Formats: sequence, C-alpha cells, structure tokens
Amino acid sequence: MQSLSRFNTFSAKAVTGVFRPIARLSRAARPQFEMAPLCISLPEGTGRVLSIQSHTVQGYVGNKAAVFPLQLLGFDVDPINSVQLSNHTGYPTVRGQVLNGEQLWTLIEGLEANDLLCYTHLLTGYIGSVSFLDTILQVVQKLRSVNPDLIYVCDPVMGDEGKLYIPPELVSVYREKVVPVASMITPNHFEAEHLTGLRISCEADGLRACNALHAAGPSKVVITSLEMDGMLLLIGSHQKTEGHPTEQFKIVMPKIPAYFTGTGDLMTALLLGWSNKYPQELWKAAELAVATVQAILHRTISDYNAAAIETPKQLEIQLIQSHDDIKSPQVTYFAEKY
Repeated sequence: MQSLSRFNTFSAKAVTGVFRPIARLSRAARPQFEMAPLCISLPEGTGRVLSIQSHTVQGYVGNKAAVFPLQLLGFDVDPINSVQLSNHTGYPTVRGQVLNGEQLWTLIEGLEANDLLCYTHLLTGYIGSVSFLDTILQVVQKLRSVNPDLIYVCDPVMGDEGKLYIPPELVSVYREKVVPVASMITPNHFEAEHLTGLRISCEADGLRACNALHAAGPSKVVITSLEMDGMLLLIGSHQKTEGHPTEQFKIVMPKIPAYFTGTGDLMTALLLGWSNKYPQELWKAAELAVATVQAILHRTISDYNAAAIETPKQLEIQLIQSHDDIKSPQVTYFAEKY
C-alpha cells in the first residue's frame, strides 16, 4: 500500500502542474511494483527469446524471418539487429549500418540495468565481425548468470554453395568458442563441413559430422540441407544424455527449383519454437519446421509470376500470408530414424 500511495501522490502533483524531480532510488529502495521481474510473466509453455540477427527494411531475412514465426508460436521475442540494411544482398544495391561489439554490449548493459535480462532462449544468426562474435560469447555468459538453464540456439551463418559470407577468421571462432557453448546448432551442408573439417558426401558423412559437433558441445544438431541425388536431406541428431548413443534421423524432401533468401533463418527459428514444445522429440520438431518451410516456399512460387522468378535472388518469401502454416503446419515429409 505504501508504494501505491506514493505513486498516487506523484500522479496528483503531476496533474496539478506541480512537478519536482525524483531522485534515483537504489535498487533496494525502489517501489515493489518497479522490481517485478519479467521472469514471472513468461508466456506459458514457451518463453522469452533474445534474437540477435541481421535485419532488412524490405524482405524477410534474419530477424524479419525469425521474429514473426516465434511470436505466432507464443514466444515473446526481443530482437537486436546485428546489421540493418535496406534489403538483402541479392539486390544490386544495399545500404545500411552495422552494429559493432561495443554497441551490442551497450544494449545488454541497458537491459541489465533495468533487470530485463531474464531470457529462456538466445538465438543468433548472421554475424559479420570477430569483435561482435566475441561479444556474443559474453552475452551467453551474462544471460546464463541470470538463467543457468538458458537455451542457446546458434545458426552459424557462414556461407553456402562453396562460398563464405564472412571473414575467414570467424570460422575458427565459431568452431573453437561458439559451438562449445551452444545448446542447438543448425548449420547447412557447407557450414557443417567448415565446423567439423569433414567432407560430407553421403548420409554416413552427415551422421559423423553430427557426432563431431556433439563432441564439441551441443546436445542438438540439425544439418538443415544436404543435397543428395537431386533431393534435399535434413539430418538431425539428439544426444539426450552425455556419453550415450544419439538419436538420429533424416527427412527427405524434393529440391524446389528456385532461389530463396531467409529460409535458413526461418528454419532455425521454427526449430527453436517446436523443440521447446517437444524437447525430447527433435525429430518431431524438425517435421513441423520442415512442413512450414515447404508450405511457405510453395506459396511463394505460386504467388510470384514468371517474370519475378527470372530474377531469382529478389524472390521474397511469403511469410505473413503463411501464418496458418506457421501455427498449424501439415506434415507431409516424415522423419526416418537411423
């Protein structure tokens, strides 16, 4: 009652025009209603995600591809944009800004000063500098000091189709420092090879790569895209107990003859969302994530005309139009356990 009466007194003075500055209270002396931690209001059955990824003003990649699906699945999501660009790099011209490690840490300090660092999940995507990636490691440590059970889902966006998107020196930072602290990692074919140093040319190689990544740290590994005999394979692996055999599976799906951006960011967000609902059934989470991505890609193809598809790198996924496929995906490609 004391806190409430103080609040009402201040409000009355403000209304009558009598305003006096209020000295900053120590944490111990702050009114009770100011100190209620966000942890107590976490969405039931989901959680609160800090998502550190790229952002584009137009189109759906990075945070633009991840935040909306996670919100539809019931998560509170706080995005930090590692880069803010006018559009993705498939267009002829790109303009924007890049956040550095010091600026990232300033945001974290601001959240900490207000007791706002209570997260159940950390999600990271594209990161373009060593300093920023080193700061991500500090963020992981800071968030786990608040919540030791924090789940860190890392999409190691390094490259694709034989080409690195990032400075080469970041690869060793991912391999030696980031992978060991991740809970789940979601590399594509190219990235899995760089992280493990293994050549992946068949399913058995993919399984060996998963085991190598488990040995480095993460209990959940999903290699999101292996191209084999004209088909795409997702290979997943879950080591439920350290030292025990892993539960491994694959999902086979047809390769859609078109170029899309943002699908990896979308897939990782969906894997985070569904694996939180089915923590012991990674295969089921992967089935649901694949179902959503496939539905969105097919809708994108059907909604674009032939002229648009002739400029493939400017094909934007139809994310908002697919909200029902995000909330209630219809599984058509099923997991096969090894």
